Amino acid sequence: MKHSTIQLDDLPDEILMMIFKNMCQVDVLYSLIDVNQRLTTIVHDPIFTNHVTLLNHLSDGSICSLTDSMLDQFCSQILPKMNHKIKCLHLESSSMERILLAANYPSLDGLSLCNITLKTIIQYFLGEISYFNCFN
Repeated sequence: MKHSTIQLDDLPDEILMMIFKNMCQVDVLYSLIDVNQRLTTIVHDPIFTNHVTLLNHLSDGSICSLTDSMLDQFCSQILPKMNHKIKCLHLESSSMERILLAANYPSLDGLSLCNITLKTIIQYFLGEISYFNCFN
């Protein structure tokens, strides 16, 4: 029996989309943007960029922020390239400020925040520091 090797790039776009839809969105964006033009185009599809979740769900049901290295890459490289496509952000409160300041989000209609306290809401959205300029 002859063995053959198939690489990710050998698969048709439709198959890649099916695979990527079943992966964690953060991992798809973090791992595949800027690998090559084809993969970057695929992961810029609205299915991956309209509603962006930038947090981790742990096996015990808790939610935590992304690692610092992932946040660094999202804030410096990924979000500035897709900011105009993002309609909804799902964030963890400890990384909220970094992510909201990483880019302007002209299409942003919704913001979902996890693990946020009333004090933080007042400080960032009703106090002197306001992030409402990131919304459409």
